[in-house]
Amino acid sequence: MRMSILKIGFIGAGKVGFSLGKLFADGNAAVTGYYSRRYSSALEAARFTDTKPYERLESITADSDALFLTVPDQEIRSVYGELVRLGIKGKTVCQCSGALTVDETFPNIKGQGAQGQSVHPLFPVNDKYTSYRGLTGAFFCIEENDGCELWWELLEGMGLKTRYIAPAVKPKYHAACAVVSNLACALADIGTRLMEQCGFSQREALDALAPLIKHNTENIIENGAAAALTGPTERGDAVTVKKHLDCLTGSDKELYRSASLILAKLAEEKSPDRDRRAVTALLNEGGMSK
Repeated sequence: MRMSILKIGFIGAGKVGFSLGKLFADGNAAVTGYYSRRYSSALEAARFTDTKPYERLESITADSDALFLTVPDQEIRSVYGELVRLGIKGKTVCQCSGALTVDETFPNIKGQGAQGQSVHPLFPVNDKYTSYRGLTGAFFCIEENDGCELWWELLEGMGLKTRYIAPAVKPKYHAACAVVSNLACALADIGTRLMEQCGFSQREALDALAPLIKHNTENIIENGAAAALTGPTERGDAVTVKKHLDCLTGSDKELYRSASLILAKLAEEKSPDRDRRAVTALLNEGGMSK
């Protein structure tokens, strides 16, 4: 079936469902509408995307050629089980998990006479009404399997950036996404709390750190992590690193120590002529002789 006439229904009316449905509808894909455990959520999403709300799962299944399961990862398989009981012969069932494969979430789907697909947007979808705007610049990773080229055709036709990904590497791929997105929030939290201990309010701390975060991120994107690196670890400044460790405790301290050991290796790429032995010894041993 040509993607231009493929009718796509969404099961799950949360942030991802809202955002993908809006993106597809604005891109002239044929979106049938939404089903959710709470009809009010389906109604809200349908209004936002100018599509139809469904009260019954069997109705949206009957009206759609493809069903996007935009539910939490841990619920995908159970929703798929409900669809199997209804009958999905000739349908495509799609999930948006970056970590889980089609085989894990849709067992024996070929035996049901259906196809399984996985399309994961590399984007922090944090708002159901505005995140769709950022999706236009995001990468969409499509799991390699039978029929995946049709989703490539749909997304490429909407001007979106796409890439195939092998099922076997999805956990590593998703870990990469989590490190640069979710773990960045942990680092920002540590920095903000330290600034608050210096007398800043949370808002003042975020405003003060914003240029540092933005410029550093832009530099990493433009030149790579090693070239963007600055700071005491890069300089081999063990005295300053020890002061940092002395004012940190618990998991904050361990994260600083672990991340700084990685920075020391990056620093060797950037400027191998500098002596960082005192820094690495301090980070590895947990102390520095006075």
